[in-house]
Amino acid sequence: LPFCERSGTPTEITLKLQKIVTCPGPARERMFGHHSYRQLLSINLYHDARTTPVISDDERMQAPGAPTAQPHRLPRVTSFRTRRSTLSGGQQNTWDRRWPELGMQARHEDSQPVVGLDTAKWFGRDAPLILEIGSGTGTSTLAMAQAEPDIDVIAVEVYRKGLAQLLSAIDRASETDPVTNIRLIRGDGVDVLEHMIGSGSLTGVRVFFPDPWPKARHHKRRLLQPATVALIADRLRPGGILHAATDHAGYGEYIAEVGDAVPLLRRVPVGQADLPISVRRPVTKYEHKALAGTDVVELVWERRS
Repeated sequence: LPFCERSGTPTEITLKLQKIVTCPGPARERMFGHHSYRQLLSINLYHDARTTPVISDDERMQAPGAPTAQPHRLPRVTSFRTRRSTLSGGQQNTWDRRWPELGMQARHEDSQPVVGLDTAKWFGRDAPLILEIGSGTGTSTLAMAQAEPDIDVIAVEVYRKGLAQLLSAIDRASETDPVTNIRLIRGDGVDVLEHMIGSGSLTGVRVFFPDPWPKARHHKRRLLQPATVALIADRLRPGGILHAATDHAGYGEYIAEVGDAVPLLRRVPVGQADLPISVRRPVTKYEHKALAGTDVVELVWERRS
């Protein structure tokens, strides 16, 4: 850190950080820029006491387990926003009953990523697998999984509230027709792709209405960047499908350009009949209300053989 000698004691470092964080905004920015001070708050202040520097991640719930991967040494730019919410009593009861069976965390308690996911063991069968990144409240997840019971679906979402709503919907639907082909992961979709999913193992990836981050200075936060789309292409099996949807015209153009530039992917018509998974996305109540008069861009690619 430019303002803090590495030889300082933990107490001295803490005092310096407190002084900087509490100083007026303009003075703080003159010292080290607009964004860095927030990152400092996540740094292990006892690094000089010869402990491992760990970037905190209080937006993820973390599960116990023996880590085998190295933690991020610097905070990675993420595509999601910080958000906190509480569960209703009913949602909490459903979470307590169903999460141990249907859900897991993308990272361990020490912030290291879970490495390798045995989907056959988790689902109790070998079946085509779809990864949905950013499942939200899970309306589309549940409807599409019910329409394709022979395909397993993993819904990835950062926010606990959305996962709780999906769990509750699964619970209600299962009263008349058990839903057994959905599992949930709480965490960053890029973590899941990087560490939990093997190359050539997915039949489909769905990314519906990712945050468009419309301001130019925030474009680096967009989920569907070239590196991420290339990673998705690697995780798809030959013939596998990437299905993206957005209501932001500018982001739609960007996603199209990025996807078309990946050598492993070939654009296919949304209405093509011989695809291995359905691309008929149900329109949610939110979409009916919020997208009135707004065109939705639907994009589909197939992994080349």
